[in-house]
Formats: sequence, structure tokens, C-alpha cells
Amino acid sequence: ENFIGERWDMHKNRVEKLELHQALNAVNLLDSVRSGDKDNLTYIVKQEGTSVLAMQSNNAFIESQAEEFNTYLKEDGLDEILDHRKKTNTLSSPAKEFYARYTKLLFQVGEKRDDTYKKLAGFPVEIVPESNPYNSKIGDAIRFKILFDGKPTFGVRVKVWNRFDNRTTLQNIYTEKDGTIEARISSPGPWMISVVRMIPSKQPGADWQSYWGSLVFGIETSAR
Repeated sequence: ENFIGERWDMHKNRVEKLELHQALNAVNLLDSVRSGDKDNLTYIVKQEGTSVLAMQSNNAFIESQAEEFNTYLKEDGLDEILDHRKKTNTLSSPAKEFYARYTKLLFQVGEKRDDTYKKLAGFPVEIVPESNPYNSKIGDAIRFKILFDGKPTFGVRVKVWNRFDNRTTLQNIYTEKDGTIEARISSPGPWMISVVRMIPSKQPGADWQSYWGSLVFGIETSAR
């Protein structure tokens, strides 16, 4: 919330996939995860270059009251779901939802830059930079492509977050026809691109299935 975050009391069974991608290599880190509220993973990265840590959570269940669910749809730009509830006269009904999170942490080891930043993790919802953020400097623009089921998505609301000087800034940007958005690097610090997609649930027990995607990277003050 507000790109501040909170510590996850993580249980190993909540993680479906955890992989470290470097150049042509991928390392499965799932067996290295430890449950608890801290020190969940220790791994020494020896290879210089750009790396992507990709994590998929399990499919969890949540039931929301009507007003809470409608607000969530508005905040995340899920207008088609909100319109469906209006047309079916279910705006005042609670909602049952399956949800899973798909997140990628992009980080840099040493000075060597490579193309790992555009590595696909095979997630249902995925955010892919069109250039390496670690080649960017303050004032540069970066484009990101939003994929859902492997295809570019048009007209989807994407949130662009930056945390700098104990302050969070947020931009809402809608994808173009080719599924891309453009964000300008206005400040150093951590950045997050996030998006939510939702479809009718194919599994019994819930009305909806949502997919939460995010990409996190950092920009230094002296970023080149």
C-alpha cells in the first residue's frame, strides 16, 4: 500500500515459483525459501550483469463486501468488471475472488548490462521493459509492454510508483494499442510498475479470478 510495503509472514506453500534469471541461465530458488517473517531467502549472486528474480504466489481466496469490491475495481481500472456488475444488478452483492501475484524484481550486479531485463517468466500477466532501466538516467523515458496471456493489452490502467525522500508518487497510465506505456524517470529510488487483470473464474468457489502483476527496479542518483 502506497509503495511502502509490509513484511510478509511467508509460508513456503504460498510460493508456486521463484526463479533467478541471468543471461541464458535460470536458477530455481524455491527449495531455498524459508518460512517466517524475515530472512526468507539467502543467495549469493556471483555473475555480473542484469538479473531478474521472478516470483509467483499460489492462488488464494478472498471474499469482499460489495462497497469494498466496487472501490477496488475503480482504483485498479477494472471498468469492464464494474460495468458487468452494473448490468447484472449485482453492485450491492459481495464478491468471491481467487487471486495470484506475479512479481519480478530487476536488479543490477556490477557494471555489465545485458538483455536479461526483457526475459519472460511465463506469467499470465507480465510487465516487460523495452529497454534496460539500469541504462537510464534521471529525465529519461522508458517504455513497458503489458502482456496478458502472452498478448499485448490495450486500454489497461497501469500504475507507476516511485518512492523517494520518504514520499510516494503515483501515475495512472493507460496502455496504447501495442500494449505499451511510457514513463519518465523523474526521481531516483525504487520504482514499481503494477497492473491487475480480472476474468470470470473458471474454478468453482469464486466469481472472479484476478492476476496481480508488478515489476520493481531501482534508479540511483548518479544513474548513467
